[in-house]
Amino acid sequence: MTHLTQSSTWQQLSQNAAALPHMRELFAQNPARFEQLSVKDCGLLLDYSKNRVDDETLSLLFKLAKEADLPNKISAMFNGDIINNTEGRAVLHTALRSKPEQVIMAEGSNIVPEVQQTLAKMTQFVESVQLGEWKGYTGKTITDVVSIGIGGSFLGPKIVSQALRPYWVKGLNCHFVANVDASSICEKLKNLNAETTLFVMSSKSFGTQETLTNTLSAKDWFLANGGSQSDVAKHFVAVTSNVAKATDFGIDAKNIFPMWDWVGGRYSLWSAIGLPIALLVGMDNFKQLLDGAHQMDNHFANTPLEQNMPVITGMLSVLYGNFHNAQSHVVLTYDHYLRGLPAYFQQLDMESNGKSVMLDGTEVDFSTGPVIWGGEGTNGQHAYHQLLHQGTALIPADFIMPIQSHNPLGEHHNQLASNCFGQTQALMQGRTFDEALAELSGQNLSDTEKALISKHKVMSGNKPSNTILMDKLTPTTLGSLIALYEHRTFVQGAIWQINSFDQWGVELGKLLGNDVLDRIGAENDASELDCSSNALINLYRQGQI
Repeated sequence: MTHLTQSSTWQQLSQNAAALPHMRELFAQNPARFEQLSVKDCGLLLDYSKNRVDDETLSLLFKLAKEADLPNKISAMFNGDIINNTEGRAVLHTALRSKPEQVIMAEGSNIVPEVQQTLAKMTQFVESVQLGEWKGYTGKTITDVVSIGIGGSFLGPKIVSQALRPYWVKGLNCHFVANVDASSICEKLKNLNAETTLFVMSSKSFGTQETLTNTLSAKDWFLANGGSQSDVAKHFVAVTSNVAKATDFGIDAKNIFPMWDWVGGRYSLWSAIGLPIALLVGMDNFKQLLDGAHQMDNHFANTPLEQNMPVITGMLSVLYGNFHNAQSHVVLTYDHYLRGLPAYFQQLDMESNGKSVMLDGTEVDFSTGPVIWGGEGTNGQHAYHQLLHQGTALIPADFIMPIQSHNPLGEHHNQLASNCFGQTQALMQGRTFDEALAELSGQNLSDTEKALISKHKVMSGNKPSNTILMDKLTPTTLGSLIALYEHRTFVQGAIWQINSFDQWGVELGKLLGNDVLDRIGAENDASELDCSSNALINLYRQGQI
């Protein structure tokens, strides 16, 4: 057993989890439960009262956090210490939303001036496009942006841009390409005009296979639709560390934006990777997004554990994964603009904490990252919520909703809110057999039929959930919300003593994929591989099964 699972606090948490009464009883015992188990800061309100916790549970969770040295680990991240031990890197995405007067050291130098210089460069570029000063090769202004990336270089900009749709500037649209499937980029390019299209290519190495392939295809399309090699500089910009490759491609060096090793891909939307966001909503709104995240950074770094939103939500995830055998976690957004957020949090959490080895190389003997999934709330209520209410698996849930809508229309938002709050109540309290039977009392059914139907209508309840509210979805509140989940992910990894900032599983898939690609193009068979891979490659070469 690891030291973590042998600790007395771990054992006490296990005992507490088994002995805790139903949440119905916890609420009956404490009418002030909401006031005591909710936190408001950074434009967000977190209600965590509908969780399987009492005072003892929370005390033990915070004790476990302190035993794991969480406060010092938080400080180490913000201070730029090398906490990504397998790659020898600092983890400083928080520096991307720092203030100009701050001093943040990495590798012996203050990195804040470089961050600010990049923001200034982004501002100049964004304004030139939005004001129509940036011209295509025929002198026309830009109407469409195609953002080409993969992983965090794609998902962050896409989801945030989608979430901030009410803030888009007029006259500019953006299309996101990540999948190497040709259908993806072909469908995006079908209705675009090469004279008015700008491509933003995001790849630290300028060699990421999917991103480079899509960018080369975009260039071929551009050249086939009237552009020349000398015109590429007017229609392609890059976010990369490899300036040489980008300039060889035809991109003007002054239109190349930097990336840094101390920023992981899934934490990079705050950097120049966020150029598509800034182009769509303007730099003022982009800076408000950064400010919201900065507010949450300050909250995370300076608030006591007991009132710290990322710490609370992270520790609750540890509680359910390690002491209640919860294998997944659902994120339910009660706002159409936030519909993509579960996919973003899925990458953030699962790529970070999908690990089976601790920092010192010891294999874990406990559950780490859960499966993250979800979608729009009301849609899910008519589908997979059935599993949440009556399935055998325990699935903790996050409900996210703005109190004010960008599109107030009749009773729409009232109904949305009633569904959100009603679902959390139903998950918590459930329905007993006697309650179900009472509901059937007026129906023309026999006692036997009533008893049978009542059994099918029973819901155990005691299903945990968090509710996160904001006054309105704005760039600032969105920044706070995303940073909350970033830090929540860090908290889990700190407790489990794993590295939340590498992704060797992803790297292996890339490596083997490149090897298979070489074999697909070779004349000889792939007999050196396993019989299944060999057979599949040969069938693919034949063009049919």
